[in-house]
Amino acid sequence: MELKKEEAEVLRTLADTYMEIASLPVQRKKMELWKAFNRHDNTRPMVLIDQLPWNELDRGGELACVAQDPFFREIEFTLRSTIYKWNHFPVDMVVEPFLTIPFAAQNSGYGLKVMETTAVTDKDNAVVSHAFRNQLAGEEDLDKIRDMVITHDKARSREWREAAEYVFGGILPVRQAGGVYIRLGIWDELAELMGVEAIYYDLIDRPDFIHRILEKMTHSALEGIRQVNEMGLVDTSDNMCHCSVIYNDSQLPDFGAGKGTDTKNAWNFGLAQLFTSVSPAVTEEFEVPYISRLAEEYGMIYYGCCDRLDDRLSLISRIPHVKKISCSPWSHREAFAERLPGDIVMSAKPSPAFLAGESMDADVVSGDLERTCRAAQKNGVSLELILKDISTVRYEPERLEKWAALAMNTVEKFG
Repeated sequence: MELKKEEAEVLRTLADTYMEIASLPVQRKKMELWKAFNRHDNTRPMVLIDQLPWNELDRGGELACVAQDPFFREIEFTLRSTIYKWNHFPVDMVVEPFLTIPFAAQNSGYGLKVMETTAVTDKDNAVVSHAFRNQLAGEEDLDKIRDMVITHDKARSREWREAAEYVFGGILPVRQAGGVYIRLGIWDELAELMGVEAIYYDLIDRPDFIHRILEKMTHSALEGIRQVNEMGLVDTSDNMCHCSVIYNDSQLPDFGAGKGTDTKNAWNFGLAQLFTSVSPAVTEEFEVPYISRLAEEYGMIYYGCCDRLDDRLSLISRIPHVKKISCSPWSHREAFAERLPGDIVMSAKPSPAFLAGESMDADVVSGDLERTCRAAQKNGVSLELILKDISTVRYEPERLEKWAALAMNTVEKFG
């Protein structure tokens, strides 16, 4: 690891700015507001913005990293992007008074690597189109699925921590946690290994074959969970799960105050986005039994992403420990709010398409947000609005600031 003197100075300056923000009284106020929200204390709807097209947002060099070493460059981007969000569209984000770095851990996964071709429309944008090659075409391919193997390079972890503490000493406290993550969204993983079209055909033509795949992948993930617990690699102090803030009285009552490195004290998220185009009966047979076995290993679960779920909430709410469920732009929000159990948060995803057109219509954005807020208020459910999966803002970052202002003005009406 090599860091030039001038690079270190830039990092320390960024750390100073970061800690100034993290030390503001509003951070603790927002943290307490999130705790109240997550216990369903009838707060106003909460607002977050995440998963941004960073290649379109830099202005005046705010996001221009100078560190060349990959480890420090990632830290630099974390600092710069957090500061950027706070300065331009903070909404209800919380900036914590420390820097988290990972352990040097790796997950072998399911034993297969994604094989794909991609189509690119903007070479600087990480969002591209994918065509996946089916690697699980026949019975003989089932043996390709292996149990996860978790490894931890303790010497490298120590090197990372010592290097970070040396650079940021006296400015920004450093904590080390996590480093490896067990995704509970088996279907999203499987889509990359088979391709969505092949899966749809096999759900109809070879359902038993799909069940055998799911059984092997579930067993693999459970083995990964067992290992991260044994190795102490679970981050129970992370304040985010799937772009949602997760402070709560029982498991994360304060900054960095997790309850021990065990998945029973942690959040995780599941999803099956391609199931938007299948019936609830398919979800009941091919998702709920498998995700339930994985969810049992965690303290709290966030479920869903871009998948439509309003027509199958009675199934999803049966998943163990589910606390938040995504209401995507494809869900009928009034039906969603009406059917959602009162002890589960409605995690609504306003459409990022409103920011992606030739122009952005403030009236359309406000009307859409108010419709969601009214649906939640009418049915007495706790609502968070998370603008995410933002592929483009047409290189007009001010659209995000405009959306943030509209959203905050809207939710204040429903406090």
